[in-house]
Amino acid sequence: MIDVGNESVVAPEDAGLDLAPSMRTESVPDWAGALWVGAVDLNSLAGYTHLRLQDSMGYHRARLLVRSGSSVRGFIDVDAPGGVLDCGVLESAAAALPAAAASQTSSTPSITVIVCTRDRASLLRGALTAILRLDYPDFDVIVVDNGASTAETRDMVRDEFRNPRLTLVSEPRPGLSRARNAGLRNARGDIVAFTDDDVVVDEFWLRGIAAGFEQARDVACVTGLVPAGELRSPAQGYFDERVSWSKTIAPKVFSMADPPADLPTFPFSVGAFGTGANFALDRRTALALGAFDPALGVGTRSGGGEDIDMFTRVILAGHSLVVQPSAIVWHRHRAELEDLIVQARGYGKGLGSWLTKILLNPRTARLAVARSPQGALHFLRNARNHSLGQSAATAAAPVPRDRQVAKALRTELVSVARGPFSYLLERRSGKT
Repeated sequence: MIDVGNESVVAPEDAGLDLAPSMRTESVPDWAGALWVGAVDLNSLAGYTHLRLQDSMGYHRARLLVRSGSSVRGFIDVDAPGGVLDCGVLESAAAALPAAAASQTSSTPSITVIVCTRDRASLLRGALTAILRLDYPDFDVIVVDNGASTAETRDMVRDEFRNPRLTLVSEPRPGLSRARNAGLRNARGDIVAFTDDDVVVDEFWLRGIAAGFEQARDVACVTGLVPAGELRSPAQGYFDERVSWSKTIAPKVFSMADPPADLPTFPFSVGAFGTGANFALDRRTALALGAFDPALGVGTRSGGGEDIDMFTRVILAGHSLVVQPSAIVWHRHRAELEDLIVQARGYGKGLGSWLTKILLNPRTARLAVARSPQGALHFLRNARNHSLGQSAATAAAPVPRDRQVAKALRTELVSVARGPFSYLLERRSGKT
């Protein structure tokens, strides 16, 4: 008998092991490039000859996050005809992955998990179900109901999640930074871990967070891996290829005392540190830094930027930021191109808003300008080498370079230029 997720599975006579997807979905994909997504622990395969992928109708290939215990090895894309994967094929593909990095922790500090949500009770339900099953001894959960237009979230949390670990906090003023600040003010844990309502956290997520805080001295922020929880549409495939925080499998430590040579704009390095769906802060440090900037974030005119703003402020204040891949949160990317375009608009405005904030501060402006020439060359090299929506991992079924996907990229770039005005208007509106 072995453990898969939270369930004990007994090897049947045919020596096949049932493997659940990272996220449940009711939609059968009709995209040729769709990938069934899940995770597998190599230490749990003894005695089995093949894996049976649950809910695999419509999928012919699979993407697996390969682990050795709680340590991450990396991702493999393999054929899985009929929803069956031969363990020999799996082990052969996994043999090319790097050795597992140690992710054990000797301490379990108290952690408050903060989930900010706005009128998305159906998504929040799945997120909370996974969070409350976390394998960690000392944590509590705060749900921040932000700018709600109905009582649906409040009623769902009250009626379906009667758990002493769980607290509901209302923040009537819309804005993700305001919601996160409300959670921060009510948190009891020494560490505050932030995630979104459209995710499924891995059962060892908080153990990974705790391990990250042990990676270096004066760690004030830990971010983790945010892989796609489903890849059933071109929009999801495009987004997965565009972001870097779904692929980092080696732990990293960032600090001003040891600037990374491969990031010429450090610490103004978008995408290098992680994303707002999966990060944790030392609570006292976050409060000392003034918490989150309420002029940034989803729900404001700025549309985003509050996460990279906090990451940068942590590093500039002399603290270390750690990227810890064993802290895993599965994310449900936008499945429709129309929704992806809306998201791209918010990302672009958020980036432009954050850059405006950097340039308005004399200290950060000097640092940013000094790094601009090298940063521009680095950006141009990456842009030239970047293949829109295609990589070696998905070469067998690339994301199409159609007009709609190109529109999402154009929307993001144009929205960057709108960021400065949006940020200044938000700051001057009297609401911050």
